[in-house]
Amino acid sequence: MTNCTPIQLEFPGFKRRKIQADFSGGHVTSDGGGCLLLRQADRRLGLLKQVNRNLIDPRRKKSCDHDLLSLLRQRVYGLALGYEDLNDHDILRRDLALQTAAERDTELASPSTLCRLENRADRDMAWAIHRVMVEQFIKSFKRPPRKLILDFDATDDAVHGRQEGRFFHGYYDSYCFLPLYVFCGDRLLVSYLRPSKIDAAKHAWAILALLVKRLRQAWPKVRIVFRGDSGFCRYKMLSWCERNDVGYIAGLAKNKRVDAESRQLRDRAQVLFEKTGRKQRLFGEVLYGARTWKRKRRVIVKAEHSSKGANPRYVVTNLDGDPQRLYDKLYCARGDMENRIKEQQLDLFADRTSCHKWWANQFRLSIASLAYTLIEAIRRLALKGTELARAQCGTIRLKLLKVGAVILKNTRRIRFLISSAYPCQRLFQRVAQRLDSS
Repeated sequence: MTNCTPIQLEFPGFKRRKIQADFSGGHVTSDGGGCLLLRQADRRLGLLKQVNRNLIDPRRKKSCDHDLLSLLRQRVYGLALGYEDLNDHDILRRDLALQTAAERDTELASPSTLCRLENRADRDMAWAIHRVMVEQFIKSFKRPPRKLILDFDATDDAVHGRQEGRFFHGYYDSYCFLPLYVFCGDRLLVSYLRPSKIDAAKHAWAILALLVKRLRQAWPKVRIVFRGDSGFCRYKMLSWCERNDVGYIAGLAKNKRVDAESRQLRDRAQVLFEKTGRKQRLFGEVLYGARTWKRKRRVIVKAEHSSKGANPRYVVTNLDGDPQRLYDKLYCARGDMENRIKEQQLDLFADRTSCHKWWANQFRLSIASLAYTLIEAIRRLALKGTELARAQCGTIRLKLLKVGAVILKNTRRIRFLISSAYPCQRLFQRVAQRLDSS
């Protein structure tokens, strides 16, 4: 029989007062800010409604208590609020704030219902979600952009069970997946789950071709630049970019031939360091062609020498410009993409791929991407010019989403009574006003 007596917790008192706590507070939420702002951002973008329109729900509608849109809202908002596990929704489904965000007057879906949604995922569902993400990106521009830089990078996604498609990766020294991410600035375009037994650039060429085709349909005159580390420096990728008028700048792994071509510049950096005792960074360029290449290409050389010795770096590109400027201002800027991937995995649990089925794990990666899209929209649309303009997702969640509130609900209105001691009240008001789409 269910025990309805609230659990009483005792804490050390002071000034002859006892300090007690229980869980009988009623409709009180720790996610008052998040449920309001995430719903506001979602309404502004029309994101999850568009995803819902592009997905096929095979269930018999009359037998379902929860439509697909409310399931998507519950799962995506939950991730954005920091609830990574389906089991969290066993109690969270009763949270009035999350019910309001999902626009339901009854309890939300149980973990088992959400689990069935994940296990219905397939290739078509993954394709549809990515199509929406790209269309959202295009829709966000008021006028055609002159140039877009597409950042490609792969990362490890460790697994600890016997999931479909898991393999051991020697570099990461673990069983893992090897998802591919594509960003344009802070905007996420692709999150593609892959097994780890493949080359890091596997399928990147095809994805780049699809993105270029769609972006040029929207903006025929846009200049597109592909950017990646040495793991994406592949002959087919570079040749395709050249044939299709796509710029590229990618890392080039060290080898004996390119070391020999750049020896004069590297020796000069060493001599200058020995004379001055200060670290030297010299830039130049050489023409280099690997055996598999049909012609030589421009390679930027960074000859660095310090107390730790020589540290040369090479970058292959078809872009015009000063070598140092291309390296420092353009190529090194790709490092910011690492922060975006960390947001995906650490703040939005994109690496929570613990389902057995492959496409269920791809679905989890996709909904984490949708959660990122919503928080990035809050940052881009509502936090510009504020102290959180460059804040990461975890900081935005802490400052604006995880806000305590008492909820009063009747037939006429739902009131969120946010704490009077909340320190970011003015910022919260500004964000809510900027996200207002009415």
